[in-house]
Amino acid sequence: MRRRSLLLAVPAGLLTLAGCGDDKSDKVKPGASPSDAGSAPAATVNIVSGPLPDITAGTKFGEKPTVAKGPGEPSSDLAVKTLIAGKGAVVAKGDFLQANYLGQIWSTAKVFDNSYDRGAPAIFPIGVGQVIPGWDKALVGKKVGDRVELAIPPALGYGAQGNAQAGIKGTDTLVFVVDVVNTFGGKSSAQGKAVAQGNAALPKVGTNTDGQAPSIDVPKAAAPAKLVSEYVIEGTGAEVKAADNLLVQYKGVLWDGGKEFDSTYSRGQLANFSLQQVIKGWQDGLAGKKVGSRVLLVVPPAQGYGDKAQSGIPANSTLVFTVDILAVM
Repeated sequence: MRRRSLLLAVPAGLLTLAGCGDDKSDKVKPGASPSDAGSAPAATVNIVSGPLPDITAGTKFGEKPTVAKGPGEPSSDLAVKTLIAGKGAVVAKGDFLQANYLGQIWSTAKVFDNSYDRGAPAIFPIGVGQVIPGWDKALVGKKVGDRVELAIPPALGYGAQGNAQAGIKGTDTLVFVVDVVNTFGGKSSAQGKAVAQGNAALPKVGTNTDGQAPSIDVPKAAAPAKLVSEYVIEGTGAEVKAADNLLVQYKGVLWDGGKEFDSTYSRGQLANFSLQQVIKGWQDGLAGKKVGSRVLLVVPPAQGYGDKAQSGIPANSTLVFTVDILAVM
């Protein structure tokens, strides 16, 4: 998988400049791991409950908030307060956190970034050094449905250098309101309605949604000559576009013999990639499918790796995948 900078996937206002993947690769495969994460500061972080500025409008979960200026001097510690308590899954270190947020400067209330106006939450790894340390320290352990307010001192934000692109000085304390929309980890699965699999000439895929790898039973028959893309579980999300970046669980086996050659379940790590950077069978087979779905793909050699052998994949192989489309990034 091409290691691409997460700056392309997450608004610049939240990212550290370190820990971004390089952009060098050979031919991209579906299924490689996300970029290696960086590290947050090892020093102990004190978390306090305030002071924090008032939310003066947009007080409900999912509403764009209006936040007052900071009241007096901010704490030198990380201030964290849960404004609305959710009841969903707990955010774990290394998860891909899906969140709406607004960020502004303590002393001026100047908003430097927000996802609400973009009309879609951001998704990024949490707790592993891919966002500013204040986020990593504050949001691991929160629940889906939480609205959290943060006041992040410079040392846990952008440090003494600040972030000139966002208009943040090295002395600025940052205030965020964060709505935790969802969290995705190694046990995440498609969520939707199972679709009948009545074609005996096609592989049958398990419909379990417990985070375990679904079974793939390949028939003892000739492989189809054309690409197959069928729902196993049909989700209710938006349709995937050709230019989207996806977050997925998947498993791949060979048509001949059914041997597994790649799996996010085996690695315990989700895959994220641009649909334009994977094999043709994935590009054609996943575009138009709904987020939240599990999709069976049977990829003939011409839309896979052709006559070029890959690790665990002989030349001229027909490939069978089950792909859970968890989110568009």
